[in-house]
Amino acid sequence: MKILLNERALLRVSGSEAELFLQNQLTNDIMLLNTSSVQLSAYCQHQGKIIGLFWLVRLDEDFLISLPSDLLQLVISRLKMFILMSDVIIEDITMNYNQIGLINTEHENAFSINHNLSLLIETKNKKTDINTNENYQWTKACIDSFLPEVTKATSEKFVPQMLNLDEDEIGVNFSKGCYPGQEVVARLHYLGSAKRRLFSFKSNQEMLIGDSLYCATSKTALARGDRYKGSGIVVSKVKYNSLFYCLATLDVDLINEEITLNNEHGPKLEKINDE
Repeated sequence: MKILLNERALLRVSGSEAELFLQNQLTNDIMLLNTSSVQLSAYCQHQGKIIGLFWLVRLDEDFLISLPSDLLQLVISRLKMFILMSDVIIEDITMNYNQIGLINTEHENAFSINHNLSLLIETKNKKTDINTNENYQWTKACIDSFLPEVTKATSEKFVPQMLNLDEDEIGVNFSKGCYPGQEVVARLHYLGSAKRRLFSFKSNQEMLIGDSLYCATSKTALARGDRYKGSGIVVSKVKYNSLFYCLATLDVDLINEEITLNNEHGPKLEKINDE
C-alpha cells in the first residue's frame, strides 16, 4: 500500500559541513546513516526535551529531514540559529516532493523505516499510484510498529527515553559526541531506567494528541490526597474501524492499573498486550 503523507514537511540540508552540523545537533549518529534507510533522530533543547523527532535520510551529499508540517517553521528558525559561519544550507522543499508511506510494499528507491514500513520521496510531477485518503492506515501501522511522532502539541514534552528512542539506540546514540540536551539524556541513561515509557492503548472513545493519562491508584496521588495524577501523554492516535488506538507515555509502575483520560470521568484506556 502506498499512502501520501500530506501532513509532513521536507527539509534539505546541504553544504560541505552539513553532516558535521547535523551530528552536533541531533541525538543519533549521523555518520552511521546509509543511503537506504530512514534514521530516527531527536532534536532536543538544552533540558533534553524533544523539539522534533526527525526522519532523516542521506541523498548523495545532502540530507533530507521529514517532519510534521506544524513544526516546520519552528525547526527551520531554530536550526538556522546554529549555522553561524558553517557551510550549511537549509531549504524547505516540501512543495517540490511527495512523501509516500509504504506498508508492506517494496520499492527500489524507498528508504526503509522498519521491517514493514518505508518512505518514498518523489518529485511532484512524477505520476504514481498512491492513496490520498488513507492516512489513518499509515497512522495505525506506525502505532502498531511503536513509531512515535512529536507534533506542535507535544513539542518539548518528552525526553527521548519516554518515547523508547534509547531502546537498541534506535533514536539516540550514547557513543557519539555532544548535542543540545546530551548531558540530561545521558545522565538518565547511565543512572538508571526511565520512569515513564511508551505504550500502546485502545479505547471505544475518542482521544486527542496531548491528552493526559490519569491513574486513581497512583501512590503519589494517594499520598497527596489527590484522586487522580497526570501520569502520561497521548503521543499519536487514530480511529480504526470502530475503535480508537494510540501511543502514549505512562509511568511504568502504573501499567497494570486502571488508566483514564484527562480526569476521573474520562474514557478508560486498555493496554494492548502485544508489545
